[in-house]
Amino acid sequence: MIWHVWTKNTLKIGLTLGLLMPFSCKSQAEQGSLRPIPAAQNLSRYLPLLQGKQIGLVANQTSVVKHRDDESLGYTHLADTLQSLGIALKKVFAPEHGFRGTADAGAHISNGIDQNTGLQVISLYGVNKKPRVEDLVGIDLMIFDIQDVGVRFYTYISTLHYVMEACAEQNIPLIVLDRPNPNAHYIDGPILKDGFNSFVGMHPVPVVYGMTIGEYAKMINGESWLDGQVKTNLTVISVENYDHNTAYVLPIPPSPNLRSKQAIALYPSLCFFEGTPISAGRGTDRPFEMFGAPYLNAERYPFEFRPIARQGAKWAKFKDEICHGLDLGQITPREHLELGWLIDMYNEAPDKEDFFNTFFDKLAGTDQLKKDIQAGLTKAEIYTSWVKELEDFKEIRAQYLIYPD
Repeated sequence: MIWHVWTKNTLKIGLTLGLLMPFSCKSQAEQGSLRPIPAAQNLSRYLPLLQGKQIGLVANQTSVVKHRDDESLGYTHLADTLQSLGIALKKVFAPEHGFRGTADAGAHISNGIDQNTGLQVISLYGVNKKPRVEDLVGIDLMIFDIQDVGVRFYTYISTLHYVMEACAEQNIPLIVLDRPNPNAHYIDGPILKDGFNSFVGMHPVPVVYGMTIGEYAKMINGESWLDGQVKTNLTVISVENYDHNTAYVLPIPPSPNLRSKQAIALYPSLCFFEGTPISAGRGTDRPFEMFGAPYLNAERYPFEFRPIARQGAKWAKFKDEICHGLDLGQITPREHLELGWLIDMYNEAPDKEDFFNTFFDKLAGTDQLKKDIQAGLTKAEIYTSWVKELEDFKEIRAQYLIYPD
């Protein structure tokens, strides 16, 4: 854990802007406030590390700082905040969905200039998913501040991998500003196997791995997962008032189709439908809170929805068609992957031969889940088959935890 270091000038500037406040666990408890405080919020703990350096920032729309003395003032983007404090930001690096978080999943993101800051934006979700040597020229220190949701196929941890690798190769220190993981309270799913690596799954971890992005960065380093087993000069600034069972509602959607607490909780289970002919609600006003397809029996699946082209879902599955399915908006999500919906949809499929597309195995990180469903295994039998590998993973995970379970 990196504790804050005060300087006279840092304190003066921060108090003037209403952003930087003296912090201690005791004072927060005395004020009755024990809400998690993302690392980016505690500028006093990392601003001294940035003084006099040329900074690269890996960020998106979730990279914000909230006014702690007046919540009505809302959020300021970290890039704007650092610039206002005189920090020399040189470039911004943007992950999937872009710097402002408006692009569709999988959409090509181009380089450009951010109009708000005037900074050059380098896309890490397009031709190059890894910062190039020329992109890093003149950068003394990199900062990574992106809200994750704790799911292997959510691509921000893949971006983290490539940023760490590029920094290690160019001897550039990296600071990860940690944020709570809304799905940190359980671990579940198949472990990714060799041969199934892709940008939606790069490491041998389960679908839901129960770690913050800062803890995950430590594991990438410690398990020598970077190319050539290089090591990043890594500093993680931790979240305050947090453990893996702390409830946390994300203040800003981490991507266009994860707009609610419910969608984020259901995403680990419903994203499997991206590898099937079933819609998970992209193109509706509540993506990942429902699922269905036009061919499902309306009597058994009476809920109807009609996907349309909209921001974040320009190519929505079954666009402009009426789908029948289930509305999951009011259910209480369970603390494990729900395979029952996937198995039911396979059994309802008119053409089981084509139910699983080539993307499904990448999401699962193995072809075994598909084979088990095709063989008619129950969800209990499939869960049981994961137990040993999940226990082994938990032993590895324990070495890198910053927060208690």
